[in-house]
Amino acid sequence: MQESFDTYQSLLYSLDRAAALLGLEENDYVALKYPERELKVSIPVEMDDGRIEVFEGYRVQHSTSRGPCKGGLRYHPEVDINEVKALAAWMTLKCAVVNIPYGGAKGAVKVDPYQLSKAELKRLTRRYTAMILPLIGPEKDIPAPDVGTNAEIMGWIMDTYSMFKGYSVPGVVTGKPVDIGGSLGRREATGRGVMLITRETLHRMGKPVLGTTVAIQGMGNVGGTTARLLELEGCRIVAVSDISGGIYKRSGLDITDILAYLGSGSGNLLSGYEGDGVKHITNEVLLTLDTDILIPAAMENQITLEIAPRIRARVIVEAANGPTTSDADAVLEKQGVTVVPDILVNAGGVVVSYFEWIQNIQSLTWDEEEVNRTLEKIMIRAFNDVWDSALSDKIPLRMGAYKIAIDRVVKAKKIRGVFP
Repeated sequence: MQESFDTYQSLLYSLDRAAALLGLEENDYVALKYPERELKVSIPVEMDDGRIEVFEGYRVQHSTSRGPCKGGLRYHPEVDINEVKALAAWMTLKCAVVNIPYGGAKGAVKVDPYQLSKAELKRLTRRYTAMILPLIGPEKDIPAPDVGTNAEIMGWIMDTYSMFKGYSVPGVVTGKPVDIGGSLGRREATGRGVMLITRETLHRMGKPVLGTTVAIQGMGNVGGTTARLLELEGCRIVAVSDISGGIYKRSGLDITDILAYLGSGSGNLLSGYEGDGVKHITNEVLLTLDTDILIPAAMENQITLEIAPRIRARVIVEAANGPTTSDADAVLEKQGVTVVPDILVNAGGVVVSYFEWIQNIQSLTWDEEEVNRTLEKIMIRAFNDVWDSALSDKIPLRMGAYKIAIDRVVKAKKIRGVFP
């Protein structure tokens, strides 16, 4: 798929650019251009009607220089290996920019999970887990939820892995249900991190949070949580969207009512939502609205070379992974748009996954207040590092984040050396 190839090329472009800013030789960072391991598996599943269907799955481990691999598991019909490679590399950089002791990984199965029954989904997940079993483990590689997966699916992975080991191993995945070792605050963590970074960006730019207009593309877990928390902070959410399209209201949407509608039925989408003064718009219109802040919280490659010149928001906060293509990034830079990069913005999820892993290893339970307080401390510290790096070197925030992340990974690699 060309789109995912472009995603990986965008990553390599940013990597080379940041390495040049750091004054690195090719030898210093060339290993970061290649994942350490790529596993492709065939997953036979007995469907409910008795036929056997074979699905394609992947697990990519990008780097173990700074610790075990960490990364989500995606179920999506259009995923391919290049997309997974890019997502795994972003995880390496994301963990480094918030300075937690992980490397990056990513897993995926080429499937539309919404077309499977629950029993078929469970059989698919268990077989996939068995196929990638040699690669995963609390000290090796710890999966987590991503697009198309959730806490329940993580529970099935944990159970399957534990059955093979002969004892319970909660630390093999994060994002699990709380009743089997999941962390309080994990579900909201990515969206909470987006809110914190948005708030800090406004503070640094000398702009008030109260009344700031925001458009959010994507109303899944991340987008929905971000919308709710920013509304609580005093922002005016004027537009939101999902796969069916978007809705717009200049005076501000009722996010509580929208989330209640979306959560009241499994098939509820924004195309069916009606509210006083609400206008239905396309995703493309949402991206080009005249708002203070645009938050892409959907999939990769949404802000393209075609869309970028029409962007009217002055600040883009990247809640999704890779929502801006590299050529669009260059256009936005020329237009003076402040782009707060994905590897910083959406790192809240992996930070609280780290907390969950720590709790599992130590057989401890943190209360939600402690989780949120520690998350805020780490996210604000990382934000300040990135902002100050960009400011001192007069470079975009993305390059500031990449510089910090690459420097940390390269230093770890140099200290450890190349084996043998």
